[in-house]
Amino acid sequence: MERVRVLLLDAAPGELLDRELARLLGHGLAVTLNLRRVADKAGVRAAWACRVDFADFDAFDEPTLIAETIRDGIGYHAVKSRAGVPLRAAFLAASTSSALANRLRVVGRAGAGTDHVELAAAARHGVAVTHTPGSNANAVAEFALAQLLALTRGLTVHNEAAQRGRWIAPVAPAVELSELSLGIVGLGRIGQALAERATALGMAVQGLSRCPTETSVSRATSLNALLATSDVVSLHLPLTPQTRGMIGRAELAMMRPGSILLNTARGGIVDEQALADALRDRAHPLVAAAVDTFGHEHDAFASPLFGLPNALLTPHVAGMTEGAMATAAIRCADHIASLLAGRPDGVPVVTV
Repeated sequence: MERVRVLLLDAAPGELLDRELARLLGHGLAVTLNLRRVADKAGVRAAWACRVDFADFDAFDEPTLIAETIRDGIGYHAVKSRAGVPLRAAFLAASTSSALANRLRVVGRAGAGTDHVELAAAARHGVAVTHTPGSNANAVAEFALAQLLALTRGLTVHNEAAQRGRWIAPVAPAVELSELSLGIVGLGRIGQALAERATALGMAVQGLSRCPTETSVSRATSLNALLATSDVVSLHLPLTPQTRGMIGRAELAMMRPGSILLNTARGGIVDEQALADALRDRAHPLVAAAVDTFGHEHDAFASPLFGLPNALLTPHVAGMTEGAMATAAIRCADHIASLLAGRPDGVPVVTV
């Protein structure tokens, strides 16, 4: 009897790949690994040739993704994504076709966000979508603090000058974190992890959450109230139809003079053009922003924020610590195996 087939669209990097593959194989799954984003392709082939099948294609190109997924009419029971490969209606329809020997049943994401999956289409085709919420909470919370420290202490400016042999003094003394108030939009696992760390550093913290959450964080009455009363605003909520574009020109204009915006959530939550315009305007209350997530990422990476000295830009790396990525990879493997085996209890499944 043929084993259940799983396609890894983008595997964990480095040594984590070995752990991920071993976990999936330990569940008795037949694994096909897409090598496109694997650094040592020859080494991986040599190490796993007798146990894993291989492919090599650009998963971010939808026609190619569909062609590879349904090649020879075989198909896969599950696909796993780490970097958020878009899985839209066309892919979901093709991969669940009755003409395939193996129809798609599960999509797994080694990470918290599932906005890369068209959830309504997944539901129509009977595909369960699972993820690993909380796996990178500590990593992202630490990164948000790193963003804030880099901006408030001018680390990038001082480094660039020193690397060029220039000794420059700050134009004005820097502020300490304990002098700043932090507003957190989204009090899930990441938001609460950030609140704990910021409080320990002496910051006054308030938060805003759509859902009732047990937390000691002071609650803001509204988004507008939080924006107007926080020196720093950090975003930690999923991208949904309700949150898309929630930080636009009007919201940015409400922020406290001299304020900073941090976004490690999703790019679509913030209007990037409005943010860029605000950062170019010296009279605007917002003076700096750190952005780790964008509306267009990977090969399509583009943003109106490019070139702005008061914008600290990073390529969606906030959650990429060894511990966080290992936890996400292993949990995702376990979730996929459980769902495929008909054991959904305790497995997080995202619905529309």
